[in-house]
Amino acid sequence: MNKETVVVIIPAYNEAQTIGDVVCVAASCPLVDEVVVVSDGSLDETADLAKNAGARVINLKQNVGKGGAMIKGLEQTDASIIVFLDADLIGLTTAHLEQLIRPVLDRTRSMQVGIRDRGALFTPLTHWFPLISGERALRREIAEGIPRQFYRGFMIEVAFNYFCQTRSLPYGSVDLPQLSIRRKYQKIGWPKAVVQYVAMTGQIVWSLIRVRFAKFIGKF
Repeated sequence: MNKETVVVIIPAYNEAQTIGDVVCVAASCPLVDEVVVVSDGSLDETADLAKNAGARVINLKQNVGKGGAMIKGLEQTDASIIVFLDADLIGLTTAHLEQLIRPVLDRTRSMQVGIRDRGALFTPLTHWFPLISGERALRREIAEGIPRQFYRGFMIEVAFNYFCQTRSLPYGSVDLPQLSIRRKYQKIGWPKAVVQYVAMTGQIVWSLIRVRFAKFIGKF
């Protein structure tokens, strides 16, 4: 039986402040065979820092969005297990990655989703909401089974969940203590961040509706 391979794919757009640390941790995880960073038209040093940290870098000349970058990364590997990570993570450890990967590698789950640390009050509440997270490990057939039009915004996370639900594939989540991200307001300031947070909420709701409707009409 051939050894299963694990690749970490990190879509990144102008994430020079965090990408190096994220890649270093991912590359040092004993369960990970390769780290692929898709620099999505970045205008800063994201690509160079990722390469220096140990990643294979796919440097896109134009920004295609997170979903498009995920597809580009998927096309660059034939690994049987795919781990998607956000590029702006803070506090990532190899233990976090092992918690994501091990259940998929052992085939006890087809997909494992990481829940970032939102504090003692809010972290438990996230388990009552859809698993919208950029940190997840999944079997390749799930990633390839999603129609390409659903690789957009938050729709892809919803699609991953719904694909597993409708095909009775075992999946779940795990809390990742002390893992956080560089917040939008830290990148672009509060005024623009508030607008984006509101838009993000609307996108999540619309994604939940659209994916389910696509299943209803037989296009998912």
